[in-house]
Amino acid sequence: MDIAILSVSLNVHSTRRIAQEAQDAGHYVEMIDHTKCSVKLGGDSPQIYLDDEDITHEFDAIIPRIGTTVTKHGAAIVKQFEMNHIFSTARSLGITRARNKVRTLQIMARKGIPIPETVFSINPHNVEEQIRLLGGGPVIIKLQEGTQGKGVMLAESKKSAKSIIDTLYNMNTSILLQEYIEEANGEDLRIIVVGNKVVASMKRTSEIDDFRSNVHRGAETEPVQLTPKEKYIALNATKYLGLGVAGVDLIRSKKGPLLIEVNASPGLKGIEAATQVNVAKHIIQFVEKNAGRKRK
Repeated sequence: MDIAILSVSLNVHSTRRIAQEAQDAGHYVEMIDHTKCSVKLGGDSPQIYLDDEDITHEFDAIIPRIGTTVTKHGAAIVKQFEMNHIFSTARSLGITRARNKVRTLQIMARKGIPIPETVFSINPHNVEEQIRLLGGGPVIIKLQEGTQGKGVMLAESKKSAKSIIDTLYNMNTSILLQEYIEEANGEDLRIIVVGNKVVASMKRTSEIDDFRSNVHRGAETEPVQLTPKEKYIALNATKYLGLGVAGVDLIRSKKGPLLIEVNASPGLKGIEAATQVNVAKHIIQFVEKNAGRKRK
């Protein structure tokens, strides 16, 4: 079949891995830079263009790898493929939901998925009250659309938290506050879900003096055995957001596993190396199972 990977470059490791697995499985695969795509509306039917080439009906399936800075445009391109009945490994709505941490946590809370106690506000005049709602310092301060551990800060006291929050509010930056789970000890779990199956999971441990356990920030990784509840949370969080492929991040606490966030375009390098699981192959098999039409 004909598969398009929506990504800005084949130099991105995960994009390259998925493309290689698609080729190895005998499919035609093309990287489509979604930032160079346009949609023409009106007339008999909408059309999708890559520069001046009409690609509306060129592919049987798409695999979105949408960057943070172009979420809205990338999701709009995905939506147009969806409206043209092209299978996508991630729904456009799921991409936009997952990219916004507050929206993700709102959905999880409504569905009964356990999350850390969280406060979000745009009121710069009741910062102390916001901190008090979380039991005082220390607190975690997050940018609502940060990725790879960027925009995540630990304020160890109420005074330092107020200083950071005041600064971010003055910069008109959307943030959220979360309780600090001390017993997590700088560790979290990254779980890859493809379809309705957990295909790989690893534990990430932060470097000394850095509570953020993200691979891009130098965290150590190792495969991990999940509990039934951790699998349940990962599978249902992915389903509730409308994603076919997702990276789900959990931490272990005294209250049990808590969901931190869901990534609609999870990186493959760290988890494939840590677990020796061919995640890219699982993604292609998911496409094969669901896209239906074969290349002519």
